[in-house]
Amino acid sequence: MTTYGIGTQSQQQALDALEDMTQGIQPIAYQEYEARIAKAQRYMQHHGIDAIYLNAGTNLKYFTGMQWYASERLVGAILPASGGVEFIAPTFEIGSLLDYQVIEGPINDWQEHESPYTLFANVLKNMGISDQATIGIDESTAFFVADGIAKAAPTLNLINAKEVTAHCRMHKSENELALIQRAMDMTLAVHKATASMLHEGITTTEVEAFINKAHKKVGATGNYFCIVLFGKASSFPHGVKEPQALKKGDVVLVDTGCKLEGYLSDITRTYVFGEANERQRTMWQHEKNAQLAAFGAAQIGATCGDVDHGARSYLANQGLGPDYNLPGCPHRTGHGIGLDIHEWPYLVKDNPQLLAPGMCFSNEPMLVVPNEFGIRLEDHFYMTEAGPKWFTQPSHSIDDPFGLNKD
Repeated sequence: MTTYGIGTQSQQQALDALEDMTQGIQPIAYQEYEARIAKAQRYMQHHGIDAIYLNAGTNLKYFTGMQWYASERLVGAILPASGGVEFIAPTFEIGSLLDYQVIEGPINDWQEHESPYTLFANVLKNMGISDQATIGIDESTAFFVADGIAKAAPTLNLINAKEVTAHCRMHKSENELALIQRAMDMTLAVHKATASMLHEGITTTEVEAFINKAHKKVGATGNYFCIVLFGKASSFPHGVKEPQALKKGDVVLVDTGCKLEGYLSDITRTYVFGEANERQRTMWQHEKNAQLAAFGAAQIGATCGDVDHGARSYLANQGLGPDYNLPGCPHRTGHGIGLDIHEWPYLVKDNPQLLAPGMCFSNEPMLVVPNEFGIRLEDHFYMTEAGPKWFTQPSHSIDDPFGLNKD
């Protein structure tokens, strides 16, 4: 039987059926940024960390609300264990930074010929922080920044700020969950539209362009990322160099997501264009069962490693793998998601991190059959006190991936 919901309409018809899905969303409120800072400060006080440096990027946005992208110029903030946040930036950027500032705090500025690292040391001193203090450096900070700080303030005890940033960011609030949920809903609608307009001969490049238009139609700025693979190319988890043209019987793998108020979606669907053969059916079902095994293992009190083991042990029992061997799953079962597409914690072998409410994960124990095809079914779930809850329901079946057939 032909796969249900695939190739039923034109691109324009598929686009016309989509609508803006962003009505009623609630951006992160000022009070939530204050609460994040307070949580980080409690942790730092308890663990003897005097301050952390937040580099331009998602950590800066998470704690202060300021959206700024990392470059060769130091832009960031110092979050002390007690007291207010202070920013550091080039003088000529102050006007723009004030426009993006949410959490208020002084902006300590440096001219182009001056050292921002010396300024960093002086700001710490002016904040009353000792030159022997323990300072966490944002884990995403470029080496040249960390190196510059170390040379300008050699008596500081510099550590990885990950233990603070991950401690805060891995537990999502109700508002964060709502933003991720809406972004996931938007991308799932785009997936359905994409499947509906496929036709023989269409290229992966054309499909990617459609997905970008479709994400804009539902209210995103476009694709945050997009992977479209046909046939044998689907056996390479993150794609191949050359585009492919769609043929009957090809496995189709589409992995895409968008951004909403900074929060990300990430969903993969895999199905067959035309009629699936027996081998494709068998492997597709193994993939779905592995995904469900991981979900079942995701219980409060279990570890991230237990979830990975749930998927991998199912596959091993089917003669796939074991471990990372192929045919089987060549990578971890899943990753955290939020302001970054991949963030803590990770569903990977032997990870002792305990699952806790508010944690969000992808569930994608991809099944790779070398030189034939790959099957990746990716949905995300978040942890509640009662266990895991899907953001989007898993793919229904290989013949009806989106559960559209109501007969």
